[in-house]
Amino acid sequence: MKLSRRDALKLGGLAAVGTAGLALPLGRSVQAGTPSLLSTGNFPPRYTNVLTIPEAMQPVRQDVVDGKVVKKYYDVTAKTVPAAKILPKLSTIMLGYNGSIPGPRIDVDQGQAVQLVVRNALGATTGTFGTPSPISTHLHGSASLPQYDGYAGDLTLNGQKKYYQYPNFQPARTLWYHDHAQHYTAQNAYSGLAAQYHLHDAVERAALPQGEFDVPLTVSDAMFQANGALMYDDRTHSGLWGDVILVNGVAWPVLKVKRAVYRFRLLNASISRSYRPTLSNGAQVHMVATDGGMMPKVQKVSQWRHGSAERYEFLVDFRSYAPGTRIELKNLSNPNNRDYDHTGKIMAFDVVGDPVSDAVKNWRIPTEFRCVVDPVTGQKRLTDDPSAPLVNDEVMGLVPTKDMEVRTLRVQKSDVTNLWSINGETWDDVVRSDYRKVVADPDLGDTEIWEIQNNSGGWFHPVHIHLIDFKILSRNGRPPFPYEMGPKDVVYVGENETVRVIMKFGPHRGKYMVHCHNLPHEDHDMMHQFSVGLDDDHPDGNDPITGERPTDDDHS
Repeated sequence: MKLSRRDALKLGGLAAVGTAGLALPLGRSVQAGTPSLLSTGNFPPRYTNVLTIPEAMQPVRQDVVDGKVVKKYYDVTAKTVPAAKILPKLSTIMLGYNGSIPGPRIDVDQGQAVQLVVRNALGATTGTFGTPSPISTHLHGSASLPQYDGYAGDLTLNGQKKYYQYPNFQPARTLWYHDHAQHYTAQNAYSGLAAQYHLHDAVERAALPQGEFDVPLTVSDAMFQANGALMYDDRTHSGLWGDVILVNGVAWPVLKVKRAVYRFRLLNASISRSYRPTLSNGAQVHMVATDGGMMPKVQKVSQWRHGSAERYEFLVDFRSYAPGTRIELKNLSNPNNRDYDHTGKIMAFDVVGDPVSDAVKNWRIPTEFRCVVDPVTGQKRLTDDPSAPLVNDEVMGLVPTKDMEVRTLRVQKSDVTNLWSINGETWDDVVRSDYRKVVADPDLGDTEIWEIQNNSGGWFHPVHIHLIDFKILSRNGRPPFPYEMGPKDVVYVGENETVRVIMKFGPHRGKYMVHCHNLPHEDHDMMHQFSVGLDDDHPDGNDPITGERPTDDDHS
């Protein structure tokens, strides 16, 4: 379904960080009062409600070969949640996958393929803002074929379903699935269409905490009308910054933690807000993974800049704290946000005295991760051999060469059209070209450097490149921050920053999107596309719109 932005609109009626001593830009734009219209009694309390942990969704069936699960089948429905309980006395209409906020988590092992059926039962228009209800589901962080990547123009209409196929051959990582419908991604994700997806492998299972000590945290922000309904004000497409911070759909929650080392998978699902998390007692966390999986070397940091769609996995050691200790996860914020009375708070951890096993109590926090290929299974496994390759070396081992292609992407805003663009072109330009325009056309297997420039004053842009993982080379000519020294698929490009990243293109041919993950920017219209390996000898055999069409949903 081809839908231009104009057509769609007609329908809608830091302090020092880590061991390197680098500094994050400081500054908060603190606003008087709060944008929500809630009465004092209806405004949610801080550090009172218990954090909910989304349970792993069970597959509807599995394919088993020689006793081994090779494929899992899942089924989710995007639908209205008529009475979400976010506020103390009021209900809020939301959107959710299978009716939950955030949606159900999917857990799979490397090599287990997944078929995900996504059904659109939102109605003729959405229940939150009355906007058009077509959806497109993107598994963010997956090297999916174009027709399963959640391409913005690949729309599943109300009453339809689409079968998505995910290969899951990549190293372990925290992915997430969310709506990506062109021009309404912001409203749909803000309303609740987002969920984590965990890909495991043998290296990650051996190296990092699992089970109850592996905790997903999806942070977002919102603002509310007096009657409890969501409020949407993106300040003329500049961004939406709410005054209520949610973690896993709960406002400023509390999590009881045992005296153990916990692994937290922190996803920023806010549509515009960036965070600068820090522990209230100033203790350092151990950063162990980024968007694309495990970092080669563990980095100790006391705070970090966390843009929309970025995932950071970090360890917190609670073993030395006495039962009854409360430690807050606070938000120091970043320039170009809009901060309110309580947006400096995220959640709290209350240490309890429950016993843990000796293995948990005496677990050793690693300093680096190395792996070798097991000669029996052919899979990578963790090793202490100091001569073995570091984990994720396929990405983190990339190095520039003199003859390497270097491309420039300028993320900017037009004062004339009020539209956001990449290299002066918008997604509407791509649509009007019949999806032919591309910002880059690397061949399959090429390695390139992309220089992303943000010279527009007053904005930061978390830039997401689909399909691939990349390595950050530099930031304004300086090394990346310590916490960024892992494989990434989103890079925070702050005001007046120029960031260089290096990436190898594959494993698929086809067209993929690159865009700002401040979703009002993406929707209006800071999104473009690149093609991989397409030429006269290799036509597009996996068209992102026609390659796998949605079908009518006969689901009762």
